[in-house]
Amino acid sequence: MHNHFNGAKTALLFGALMGIFLVFGAVIAGATGSSMFIWLFALLGVGSIAYSYWNSDKIAIRSMRAVEVTEQQQPAMYRIVRELSMRAQKPMPRLYVSPTQAPNAFATGRNPENSAVCCTEGILQLLDERELRGVLGHELMHVYNRDILTGSIAAAVAGVITSVAQMFAFTGMMGGNRNQGGGNAIGALLLAVLAPLAAGLIQTAIGRTREFDADEDGAILTDDPLALASALRKLASGTQRAPLPQDQRLVNTSHLMIANPFKGGGVGKLFATHPPMDQRIARLEGMAGRPRG
Repeated sequence: MHNHFNGAKTALLFGALMGIFLVFGAVIAGATGSSMFIWLFALLGVGSIAYSYWNSDKIAIRSMRAVEVTEQQQPAMYRIVRELSMRAQKPMPRLYVSPTQAPNAFATGRNPENSAVCCTEGILQLLDERELRGVLGHELMHVYNRDILTGSIAAAVAGVITSVAQMFAFTGMMGGNRNQGGGNAIGALLLAVLAPLAAGLIQTAIGRTREFDADEDGAILTDDPLALASALRKLASGTQRAPLPQDQRLVNTSHLMIANPFKGGGVGKLFATHPPMDQRIARLEGMAGRPRG
């Protein structure tokens, strides 16, 4: 398994997030002449990071409208995850299913003891059990490598920043009654730069190597790299046939998913946190000793 230095990455992310909140506060303080906004945004930053830390799993699950499932409802998922968790000698996460036909899966949570793995109805219908085992092995290694906390917090706080900027842009609160036009202009500017800012934040927080690492570690856990390669090949076409809508909540959590859930171009390119599928498949086939065909 890999040493991912995720504690250091999380600390750096916390600092970057606080810096963004303080910059927002400073901009608004300059526009209104009141230093109160710097303190207000500092408190908002601390509060949102703390909330995201404790609720990162719930935020991601809620964005996909997923529901927790029992062993009677999803016996194959439970059987596979129980077996792989025991093999890794790690806690078994809670299991969820999202009622969408877009084929995908993701893991979330602050640590292995407080984690969840979610599959969409689309991926459960698309993959056979061997391929599903490969995907679940990949997601479990995201949990056990502890690389989901950083991404979950980045996604959650990006959503908070989006909401704050939208509030100021559409209510004109930043400038108050004395300077409403200026306030609206600043709000519109913040909103205009927010999407690429959030995209860059998530992209730098996660890094594309985490998908390669989870592919490799998941293939070692399942002892079947070709199963994951086959699943990724199906997902490459399946996500294009049935993409997720580019809703902001889904955009903020899309980097957690095993495959880019959006149709190519637009936001799908902007949030290019996933390596190309052909590269991932080639690596997995190389692990199995089979050349690319």
